[in-house]
Amino acid sequence: MKIWFRYNSRNSYSIAALIPLVDADLVLQPRAGIMLYSFATPQAGEVYQEVDTARKAKLDAVFVAGGPHPSAVPEEVLEHFDFVVVGEGEETLPELIRAITDGLDSGMVKGIAYKSQGLICFTEKRAPVNLDLYPPFTRILAPIEISRGCPWGCTYCQTPRLFGRCMRHRSIPVISRYARRHKDIRSTSPNSLAYGSDGRRPRLEKVKALLEELSEQKKPIYFGTFPSEVRPDFVTDEALEIITQHCANKTISLGGQSGSPAVLKSIRRGHGRQEIESACEHILDHGLVPQVDLIFGLPMESAEDQQMTLDLARWIEGKGGKVRAHRFMPLPGTPLWDKKPAPLSSDAEALLGSLAQRGRLTGSWGRKIKAEKDETA
Repeated sequence: MKIWFRYNSRNSYSIAALIPLVDADLVLQPRAGIMLYSFATPQAGEVYQEVDTARKAKLDAVFVAGGPHPSAVPEEVLEHFDFVVVGEGEETLPELIRAITDGLDSGMVKGIAYKSQGLICFTEKRAPVNLDLYPPFTRILAPIEISRGCPWGCTYCQTPRLFGRCMRHRSIPVISRYARRHKDIRSTSPNSLAYGSDGRRPRLEKVKALLEELSEQKKPIYFGTFPSEVRPDFVTDEALEIITQHCANKTISLGGQSGSPAVLKSIRRGHGRQEIESACEHILDHGLVPQVDLIFGLPMESAEDQQMTLDLARWIEGKGGKVRAHRFMPLPGTPLWDKKPAPLSSDAEALLGSLAQRGRLTGSWGRKIKAEKDETA
């Protein structure tokens, strides 16, 4: 059977990592054969519609889903798909495809969900993969995933639920080998400054060793910036000295999320507002621009809490930083999945719009959406 990956720019990083393992071709619409989809919650509705339309047209295809949304709500996804890869796909997806093409019992494949005689079946959970055994990309270039997993368990975030709370890292030689494919070097990680560590306490000697190795390639390095970020409690003068010595980025992406101490505690961030402000000050002192992620409309956010986050946004702009604003979206598999967003005040709408007009804000909020753009250069 021919294998196809449904391409979409919003899932390109996942496809880049998986397509070398399954010998699939990219398509923009369903084809006969084995159709592979990877998607997040915002894309779920349009994906379901596409798959249902293909089924009504009697397309001879087996539909397989994976990624954040299918992993979190496989029961929902199986109303439309034949199989769901739950969690990491590097080992599971090739095994599942072999089972489908060879007519083997799919129930023997670890890490999947499927329907049998109308009942949903889950196979044995698969152990976390060793990242060094699998390429971050081959045919499709993507930022190099240097770390996976997160120990913090923030209540709005899917990362620890999808990849686990034990942080894993690609080794420096493997990262360096794939970095040679890029004109400039960019990476993804839940927290770039946690490279080589357990994710709770930095090991800056590991970060330094990585950046020193990459520096030998004599090309720009962008570290701790979009599409990655750093935690504010990991930002120190020593960390920033390492970055400014070896990297070309002019910004640091900082995960702040709220200006309210009560909200930060409720969402289990593991830091307070003071750490956010201190990190911004350190970043500015080293000639870099802090670009701070803030979430508006978290379910427990009162009008007073929201005002604190607006005050933090004003403070960041006043210092010369930038804000990346997000409207809270409940994500399946997280503790906040069944919670409604708090309303966005008129003051919040006005301030965020004003910041955007002055070029001090990106992201999405309310009904307004601005595309993310790379501001590292």
